Formats: sequence, structure tokens, C-alpha cells
Amino acid sequence: MHQVNPISKSHRPGTPRAGNGRLSLSSQCRYRLPAAAAVIFSAGLAFGQEALRYSMAGDAAAEARNRQQQSQAYTIKSGDFRLLVTPSLNLSWNDNINLSKADPLQDFILLPTLGLDMSYPLTQRNLLRLNVTFGYQDYLEHSEYSAPYVQSGSALSYDIYVKDLWINFHDQFSYVQNSSQQAAVANTGNYGTAQNTLGFNTTWDLEDVTLSLGYDHLNYLSTGQQFKYTDHASELIVARGGFKFHPTLTAGLEATTAYTAYDQQRLNNNMNYSAGVFANWLPGNALSVRARGGYTYYQFQQTSQVISASNQGAWYADLAATHEFSDAVSYTLSAGHELTLGIYGDNIEDWYLRSTVNWKIIKNLTLSTSFSYEYGSQGLESTTGRGAENFDWLVFGLSLSHPITSRLTLGVNYQLTLRASNYTDREYAQNLVGLRLTYALQ
Repeated sequence: MHQVNPISKSHRPGTPRAGNGRLSLSSQCRYRLPAAAAVIFSAGLAFGQEALRYSMAGDAAAEARNRQQQSQAYTIKSGDFRLLVTPSLNLSWNDNINLSKADPLQDFILLPTLGLDMSYPLTQRNLLRLNVTFGYQDYLEHSEYSAPYVQSGSALSYDIYVKDLWINFHDQFSYVQNSSQQAAVANTGNYGTAQNTLGFNTTWDLEDVTLSLGYDHLNYLSTGQQFKYTDHASELIVARGGFKFHPTLTAGLEATTAYTAYDQQRLNNNMNYSAGVFANWLPGNALSVRARGGYTYYQFQQTSQVISASNQGAWYADLAATHEFSDAVSYTLSAGHELTLGIYGDNIEDWYLRSTVNWKIIKNLTLSTSFSYEYGSQGLESTTGRGAENFDWLVFGLSLSHPITSRLTLGVNYQLTLRASNYTDREYAQNLVGLRLTYALQ
């Protein structure tokens, strides 16, 4: 919660969403194996149509995974077993923890965390890996907001390689309370999520043709009673077929489907379908570009006692780039349009732009700057009885990190979040200042 990077959407309720750099009918179903790395867990716990990413399988992927595992830093090593332990301590000051324009609450938040990164090759080609960062967010004055913390992206993963077939089994989980990570939310400090995604993804590499199929079961729980009506379970399926037109360019078709059922009868159960095209361009180790586009459609059942079911569809698009411009400068950029499941109503439709630039211009000093913008439209029927809300959400971030010793790193960050709305009582400004000490036991 104290990161300065652009706010992630991984804590948004709902299942599929179309185009955000994450899986659509299963933002959880998407997994990638970057060109140089071997094993990376499925794409975060977001729900966008950011479904599958470029992946390798077979001998090349297994060899890359072995090289990564052998070079991994560790605190404990026994044979091929490696465990890296990374404790950290965060102290931050937040001038508006309840996202209120009329009556903002200030507080200091203490967040100690412990990161564990474990890997063990069960065979020469099969790797078991656990990556988890957990802790506790302690609000010093307003203890009612205190809650456990499990970093989004924490996961247990197991890879199997059978000739040209790569199979990944995984369980991803997170537990975070942070209202300001969700653009659609205002006037509350009780928005948080506990999410668990269990499933598998298979990739079949036929040289010029790559086929993949994934399935996930998602359980989503709200950490606060105010949003308990968003609790749901989802079944998520994603399929993709790509053709290698050039050693650096792969493009093809993708399709996803999902079924979402809510525990309460406030929001409508639904089926989601999407289909589109994708392209991955990897001209070298320094640059990666991904593009996706298509159409997504929600078919709602009349299960809500508050909201009339109305089917909705929209186009989605996402363009994402990662570039190590030089040894001193690197950046990530993503932009697009999506239709996702909502919080106060059945859907949210939005445009987004997110960027991060890392600067290593001064020796032993890393500067990171970030910017996020989202323009969205959502219904407020389920809790306020109002009509559509149009909102603008901007996040500016700045962080500095400096190694005090070879193992101890000090970080300082600042984040400004601004929200504008056609309902003025749902506007707010928030300033967040934080300090972070991280110790690498290696």
C-alpha cells in the first residue's frame, strides 16, 4: 500500500475486464514467460482482459528456468533448495485515509513485512516455487482500519515440461486493505480485498505456432462489511493461438469466458465473453511491446434485488511497452480502454494511462517517477440510489532508494492522488509520504 508505482488494479472486484494489461475473463488466467526468464507467475490478481502473455515452452524454457534458479540470491541453500528472506519496515503518513472531501482523517501507518522467495527443482525440468510477502498494516490512531497484508502477486507455482508442452499449476493470493488503490471508490477507508486464484495454464510450443489454454477458480472477499455484497466466486477460461511471423513478432487470436456468482443479491450474476487479436513484439532484451484489442460482452442474470439486469458490451484495447532505454533509464507504459465488473453497479467502463520511469543517474541512488490516469463511468445504484457517475482519477508518484550498506536499503516515497467527479461529494485529494527500510538476508 505504500508503493509509489502507479496504482495497480489488482484489487478491483469483478471478474473479467477488457484490456488493461491484465487478463480479461480472467485477469488471473494470464501467464507469461519472458524471453530471458523462465518462470513468472500468472499475471497478478486483476480482472481485465489482460489474459495470456508471450510464453515459451520445451527445452529452451526449461534451460532458461534453470539458469534463473541457479543465479537466484539466497539466504539459505541446501542442495538445489534456495530460500531468500527479505524483511522490511514501512512507516507512512496519510492525510486522508477515508478518501473524504468534507471530513478527511489523518493517520500514521506502520507496516512490517517479510518476503519469502523459495525455489526447488523437483526434477531437472520441473520447478516448485513460492513467492510471498506478508505483514500487518497498523493504523496508529484509527485502529479500526488495521488489517493483515499479503502482497498481490504472492503465489505458489509448479512448472512441468513435457517435450514441447509447458504446464503451470499455481495458487495466487493477496490480502490488502487500501481504498486509494481503487479508482471507483470514494468516501471510505474500508475498501480492501482478500483474493485467491487457483488453476493451471498450458502452453504448447510448435515452433512457429504457440497454443495455450488456462483455467482458474477465483474466490473474492471484501475485507470490510460495507462491501460484503461484492463477495463472489468466478470460473475463468482463456485460450490463445499465436503464429510467429518473424523471430521478434508473434500475433494471433485470443478468447476468454467467465462465470461470476455473487454471495448476496445486490449485484447481478453474469457470463462474460470476449474475443480479439494480440501481438507481441520482442526486438531484443531491452524492449518488449504488447498490443491487444477486441470486443467483450457481459450477459447478466436478474439475481439482484436492487439493479435491473441489462446486457452490456464494449470494445477493449491495450498497448503496453517495457523498455530499458539505457543503463541509467528504463520505463514502462500502458494505455487502453476496458469494460469491467463494477463495485456500486454491474459495470465500470474506463480509459486508462499508466507509466513508470526509473532513473539511475546518480551512483547508488535510484529515482522512480510514476503517473496514472483513469477516466471512468459507473452506476451507483447498489448503495447510493444515484445514476451514472463520471470520474477522473490521477496518481502522481515519486520514490528514492539508496543502499545504506550492502544489505540494507532506505527508501523514501511520496504519492498524490486526486479524484474528480460529477458528484462533488465523491471528490477527494490524498497525500501519502513514506519511509521504507529493507534488509536482504543473503
